[in-house]
Amino acid sequence: MNQPEEKECFGTMFPDDLHLKTNRPNKGKVFTVWMKQQEGSMLPVHSDRRIETDIEQWLDCQQCPIFESCYKLCIAKVTLESAIAMQ
Repeated sequence: MNQPEEKECFGTMFPDDLHLKTNRPNKGKVFTVWMKQQEGSMLPVHSDRRIETDIEQWLDCQQCPIFESCYKLCIAKVTLESAIAMQ
């Protein structure tokens, strides 16, 4: 079976949630996470958390011949990152 070639963006729809930065965008190809921490706060409390979706990139991803495989990899990575973060 002839497999389509992987693109450079393969597996990058979501940002790396093990290394989220505060007060700046954490970008994946489709999803961006914002973790806002109040200026001057000594506690690591995030007062505002937000997810943005780039619909244009999402539509682009859905047109990719290896979308299903890429999406499965992205979900597997998020699941593993979440399990690691809970430890």
